[in-house]
This record gives sequence, structure tokens and C-alpha cells, in this order.
Amino acid sequence: MVNKPSKADKKIAYDAKLCQLLDDYSQILIAAADNVGSTQLQNIRRGLRGDSVVLMGKNTMMKRSVRIHSEKTGNKAFLNLLPLLQGNVGLIFTKGDLKEVSEEVAKYKVGAPARVGLVAPIDVVVPPGNTGLDPSQTSFFQVLNIPTKINKGTVEIITPVELIKKGEKVGSSEAALLAKLGIRPFSYGLVVLSVYDNGSVFSPGVLDLTEDDLIGKFATGVTMVASLSLAVAYPTLAAAPHMFINAYKNVLSVAVATEYSYPKAEEVKEFLKDPSKFAVAAAPVAAAAAPGGAPAAAKEEEKKEEPAEESDDDMGFGLFD
Repeated sequence: MVNKPSKADKKIAYDAKLCQLLDDYSQILIAAADNVGSTQLQNIRRGLRGDSVVLMGKNTMMKRSVRIHSEKTGNKAFLNLLPLLQGNVGLIFTKGDLKEVSEEVAKYKVGAPARVGLVAPIDVVVPPGNTGLDPSQTSFFQVLNIPTKINKGTVEIITPVELIKKGEKVGSSEAALLAKLGIRPFSYGLVVLSVYDNGSVFSPGVLDLTEDDLIGKFATGVTMVASLSLAVAYPTLAAAPHMFINAYKNVLSVAVATEYSYPKAEEVKEFLKDPSKFAVAAAPVAAAAAPGGAPAAAKEEEKKEEPAEESDDDMGFGLFD
């Protein structure tokens, strides 16, 4: 007869396994496991097999093992996991791409009925249509203020009804109605709450960022740095081009207002002395922008100016004169 391991032996084995995983893996997904069944969890483990390991356990045991292992190894980064071990959570150790693993975990969701007392994670709306229930069930719908009619010997819901709002607890009447209609409104699975990567902890939303998002955020940051540098007159690489341009504008303004001059300033002074030169300079640009426009316009003008031929009637002669 094989002796079953005691609770103490199980704790020692669990502690050894968790510590070994902490040493072998530098990336961890912390996932909520509310309403996730054992069969569903087994399917998730099977789907992630190869480069990921799912570990569940009591928070007190996990915190104790992480704290002791951090002290033994001197790796204080493990302590960043402690605030994340709250509620019904599990750890997914992985060596794969974090985004791909997160998407793979999200695939394993299972529909679930609305149980009495359960907090609704989403709004529950009963769609209109034939319910297949006999007319004797009409009073049941009236209690819930659901408009119905009898159609071909069955109860039919007339309009969509918002039965339960997100965050509300499911009542006995709502649960009974959804069960009668065969509606399983909720779906549950592991939900990634946080990501641990080599000591850094961040939201799983970071995994959805694309290169365009990163470039956009970087450009916004550079703009803010340049604006601040210009405001306090502190030179930075981001503000340098703007500072050079502003300095050149100041030098040009001084040259225009005084006798001091240089080649580029001479051109500006000439323009200011004779504004008509602006039009002369702009004409070639306009012609280059529309190369076919000017000849066409000239031809139209020629057609307009071309005199009409005089008819015989205008000269005083008829056809038979």
C-alpha cells in the first residue's frame, strides 16, 4: 500500500516547484482564475504546454515561497510579485512571446449560466423572438416586466430587454428565466491582470501596443521636451533646431532694422523696398504648378478676341439680291 504524502510534504514539494520555476523563467503572467473549472484549467495547461507552465496555489503559500526564495538568492526583484498575489490568481511562467501567450490564454473561455448571487461581469440583454414556451409561462414574464405576446401557441418576446446590468447580482427570477430560455450569458477563463518581466511589472495593455503607437508616443514626448526647453531657454537636442531658427530670425530682424547687412538679408530688404517683387517671384512658381493652365487660358482669350465673321445680311445683301 502506497502512503499518501502528508500536508507538510505537499507544501515542501510546492515550495520547491515554485522556487525552481522562479529560477528557470524570467517572464510571468499573473492571471485571475475566478469561476474557472478544473477541466477548463487542464485544457489551458495542455494548450500552453511546451514553453509555458501554469501554477495555481494559495496566496499565502506563494507569498511565503517568493519571500524566502528572494532572501536566499538575494534577488529583490521577486518581491515585486508579492503585491500582485491577491484574490483568486494563478501564475503562468513562460519563455515564449508574452503577447502570443496572453492571446492563447484568452482563447480558453467557457460559457456559463447565470447563477443566483453571482455578480454580472457584463450587461445581459434578452433578445426578441420566439421563446418556445407555452402560454402558461406568460405570468413569469410579467413579473420581470418583459413585454410578450402569444404567437402560434408560444410566448414571443416583443422587444429586447436589459435583464441584468454589469456589476449587479443575479436574482433568482433572472436566473430562472435565463435557464428556461437556455441562455448562458457569461463566459469565464483566465484573465491576465499583470505582467512580470525580469523584475518589471506592467499592465497587459502594454502588450497590445504596436510600433506606430510607440513612435507616436515618442514623438509626443520629443515635442513636450522641445516645448519645455524653449520655454526655459535650456538647450536640448530636441529644441536645438527651433533655437537656431529663432536665432536666425532675430539676426534677420536686426539686419532689416539697421544698416547692417549680409547676402541673405539683402534679398529680404529688396523685397521690403519693392513689394511688387513678391508677385514677380511668385509668378514662375504659379506657372510651374500649372504648366498647362496658362497656354489654355491664352488660347481661350484668343478665341474670345477673334471677331465673328460678318454675314451677308449684315452687309445689306440677301441670298437672292
